[in-house]
Amino acid sequence: MTFKKFSILGIVAAAGVALGGVASAQEPQFFRIGTGGTAGTYYPIGGLIANAISSPPGSRACEEGGSCGVPGLIATALSANGSVANVNAIAGGTLESGFSQSDVATWAQTGTGIWEGREAVESLRAIASLYPETIHLVAAADAGIEGVADLKGKRVSMDEPGSGTLVDARIILEAYGLSEDDVDAAYLKPDQAAERMRDGAMDAFFFVGGFPAGAIAELASQDDITLVPISGDEAEAIVGDYSFFAENTVPGGTYEGVDGDVTTLAVGAQWITSADQPEELIYEITKAMWNDNTRKLLDNGHSKGKEITLESAVAGVGIPFHPGAEKFYREAGVLSAE
Repeated sequence: MTFKKFSILGIVAAAGVALGGVASAQEPQFFRIGTGGTAGTYYPIGGLIANAISSPPGSRACEEGGSCGVPGLIATALSANGSVANVNAIAGGTLESGFSQSDVATWAQTGTGIWEGREAVESLRAIASLYPETIHLVAAADAGIEGVADLKGKRVSMDEPGSGTLVDARIILEAYGLSEDDVDAAYLKPDQAAERMRDGAMDAFFFVGGFPAGAIAELASQDDITLVPISGDEAEAIVGDYSFFAENTVPGGTYEGVDGDVTTLAVGAQWITSADQPEELIYEITKAMWNDNTRKLLDNGHSKGKEITLESAVAGVGIPFHPGAEKFYREAGVLSAE
């Protein structure tokens, strides 16, 4: 897989080496976080977390007003293709960690669902559950799409290969009696799909991520859109068949021109790594993730940041925790002793 760019915050952290690392004998340690496209939610959240857990050599100590990250650690958030690609990169050793939808992570670790018939990534481990990822089905207001069934024969972007969105889009189409063969399918990032929609060349696109999503908000500010509900008996069947899905609501006013609440589904966003990562390193990273300074970064850095809490960090996780993360959560009292 190809990583497109470093998080700006990650670059700032790395620049600290040049400023203060010369005088320090401490060896820097690099830790990559695979995210998603720059127009989604993974990437900015990844940048916040990378900044929070970094403390390059030569940085001022936390108690002196400096970084409260892991001493010597330089974390970077990398723009990548999303859940499936991040899992594959962690399995292949080209990423230390990454974000994934809860369904994709569990299927990969257990060799079930979309991973059936493929080698399970048994070494996959969780660091934290982050926030709900809402399934957006965005349609041009004049496309005549009021429900999922109306996608038949329409030009629909399913998101790019390797993304969790593509996996979920296929599940949703199937639940409503459709398949990719029933639509004019494209496989584009949300910002590319939005651009096509602005040009009149795309009727609808799927996107899974925390709201408000940048690409959708920008599109809605320029063109009339609608959010298509994913509801009814079909949605209930999806929730019954796949325990990772839950009903979700996008409040009216989240996107310009979409005034009413829209019922849809959501899955959990999780931060995952490999069991091969050192226990002490992941313990210190998890500890840095939940200090008071990180709380301020999350609360002020992104609208989804307030939903990332210590209490919800262990909820809905379908794969084992990394021993380092598990140790921290037991000490913090959010995981009970076995």
